[in-house]
Amino acid sequence: MDLLALRYFQAVARLEHVGRAADQLRVAQPSLSRTLARLESDLGVPLFDRRGRRIRLNRFGAAFLRRVDRVLAELDDARQELVDAVGLSGGTVTLAAETLIPLVEPLRSFVADHPLVDVRLVQSSAAMMAQQLRAGDVDLCVASQPLPGQGIESQVLLDEPVLLCVPVGHRLAGRSRVGVAELAGEPFLTTRPGFWQRALVERLFATAGVELSVVCEGDEPSVLFELIGAGLGIGLVPSVGRLTSAATPVSWVEVDDPDCRRVLSVAWREDGYLSVAALRFRDHVARHFE
Repeated sequence: MDLLALRYFQAVARLEHVGRAADQLRVAQPSLSRTLARLESDLGVPLFDRRGRRIRLNRFGAAFLRRVDRVLAELDDARQELVDAVGLSGGTVTLAAETLIPLVEPLRSFVADHPLVDVRLVQSSAAMMAQQLRAGDVDLCVASQPLPGQGIESQVLLDEPVLLCVPVGHRLAGRSRVGVAELAGEPFLTTRPGFWQRALVERLFATAGVELSVVCEGDEPSVLFELIGAGLGIGLVPSVGRLTSAATPVSWVEVDDPDCRRVLSVAWREDGYLSVAALRFRDHVARHFE
């Protein structure tokens, strides 16, 4: 068993597809298949269930993957720690977020101050971000809801009310406050399941005992302003959205529920090593939101 075999197994286990894993690893598919076969022979158990060309991680493979993820994450952390210890300039920070809009300004100033740091961005749901942190695929996550599972630390960046955004001329436009029960039957624009805005609106409607009617769901909430302004429906938007929607004719209404808030936090792996570049970005983004 060698390190290369473990990295090959990790890629195939995550994708559950030998061909796609070979493309990602930039190796020939027959070579990858032979490496997996040797690994299974060394371990004495099959790691995948094979049905024709399809493979699925079995219970042995799932247990082995958890250990492999930890081993490879430790090795990657050790390599980065040595790089930092000898004082090499630059570095890399990989960041995941549900939406990239709140990060535009802190990223702009960070890149200007640290031009040699390689910043990489990934857009993910909360569940995916938790997986990416534990696997060591990202250094930091910026999330608007708690990340599930153990072993994750976080620091609050911003705690703000979430407002109802409606088209100009809507029956609720001009109101100062509105109860959730009054929104029953209204067409809602929101994000896909797994993202914070969807989780929030579903929780509010469930608590109020009314049915949610979603007419549009997507990945990036910034487009909601345009669609709401066009009269397609209404949506929940954090109060900071007022600054970015000036060019779109919409109205804002406070929601009469103390739980209608967005808490933006930066998170990292509790037992993981954070590079100098990642630590600098974490501190920079915290100062930006103070």
